[in-house]
Amino acid sequence: MARRKIIRIAAVTSLVLLVLVTGALGGVGWYYSNELLKPAEARPQRYPETSLGTAAGNVVLAESKLTTLRGTYGIVWPGGAAKIGDVVSNADGRVERPLLGGTAPPEGTKVRVETDLYDGDPKKALGMVYSEVRVPSELGELPAWLVPAANQDTWVITVHGRGASREEALRVVPQLHKAGLPVLLITYRNDPDAPPSPDGLYHLGDTEWRDVEASIRYARSRGARNVVLYGWSMGGALVGQLLSRSELAPAVSGVVLDSPVTNWTQTLNLQARNRGVPTWLTPVAEVVSGWRADLDFDRFDLVRNPPAHKPPTLVLHGSADGTVPAQSSRDLAAAADGLGWPLRYVEIPDADHTSGWNVATDTYAGALGDFLTRSVGVRT
Repeated sequence: MARRKIIRIAAVTSLVLLVLVTGALGGVGWYYSNELLKPAEARPQRYPETSLGTAAGNVVLAESKLTTLRGTYGIVWPGGAAKIGDVVSNADGRVERPLLGGTAPPEGTKVRVETDLYDGDPKKALGMVYSEVRVPSELGELPAWLVPAANQDTWVITVHGRGASREEALRVVPQLHKAGLPVLLITYRNDPDAPPSPDGLYHLGDTEWRDVEASIRYARSRGARNVVLYGWSMGGALVGQLLSRSELAPAVSGVVLDSPVTNWTQTLNLQARNRGVPTWLTPVAEVVSGWRADLDFDRFDLVRNPPAHKPPTLVLHGSADGTVPAQSSRDLAAAADGLGWPLRYVEIPDADHTSGWNVATDTYAGALGDFLTRSVGVRT
C-alpha cells in the first residue's frame, strides 16, 4: 500500500511539474510572440540618447553605442528631426557630429538615432516632385508615394521593414530617380496609415506579400512592364514570398535586398542571444507564433525553399548587424549558384542593421548602380 501511494504521489508530482513547465514555456512563447507579431511592439517609442547642445556648428550627443556609430544618420525627437554626419570628436563622454540638415535639438532633449536619414515626404525631404497615390488591395486602399521619372517601362517598388515606414527608402530615391526609374514607395497592412490585417497581427511576410502584389498590379496598370522590388529587413521576407507565391512574380525583373530576413529561425536565434535567452526557446516562440498567426516558419527559409522565380538579385548586409544575422545572407549567397539564382552579395564591414548606406554610402551606391546597369539594363 505504501509503495503504491508513493508511486501515485510521484506521478501526480510529475504531472504538476509538467503542467507548470508547459505553462511557463507557453508564457515565454506568448511574450516573445507578442514582440514579434504585434505591430505596436515593433515601432520605436523611446528616445534613449541625450543632446548636449551644439559646439562650433556640430551637434553634441552624450556618448553611447548608437551616438558613436560610423556614418551619416538621422536623429529625431518629439517635434523635431535633423541629419547628422560622421563623428568628428569623441571625448569626455561628448560626441560631436556635424549638422547636415534640419535644426539641432536643444540641450537636454532626448533623441533617437535612426538609419532613416530623411523625415517627411519626398518633396519635404528631398525637394522632389511626387504624388500621393492609393493602391487598391484586398484589405482596402494602401497609401503610397509615387516619384515619377522618364522610364515608364521599369518601376522600382520599395518595401520597408517591420515597424518602419516609407521614409526608409528615401535614402536611395535620388539615385533611382537619376537612373530614370519611377519609384513607388508603398505601405502594407498594419502600417499606421494602412488597413489592419483581420487579426491585427504581423504575419512576417506570409500575407503581407499580397500587398506587394497589389502594388505591382497598380504599377502595371499605369504602364510598367517590369518592376524592381527593393526590400529592407522584413521587407525582404515579403519580397521572397512574392517571388515564391505570386502569379505576378514573372513581372519582377530585378530584386535589391538590404539586411533581409531570409530565414526567420536564424533571426529569432540572434534576437534570443541579444536578450540572454537560450536559443532552445526559439522553437517555442515559433510554435506559439505559428499557432496565433497560422505561420509556417520553414516557408521563409530561402535556401531550403527557394522561390520559383529567381530574377537577378543584389543583397547588401552589414557585418555587424545585430537584428538580422549577416550569416543568413551569406548562406543564401553561397547557395545561389546551386539554386540557379543570379545573385550578388555585398557585405558592408562594421555596418549594423539597414545601415550599410549610412556607413559606406559610396560602396553601397556603387554596388546599386552597377546592378542597375548590368542586371536591370538602365544607365546610372
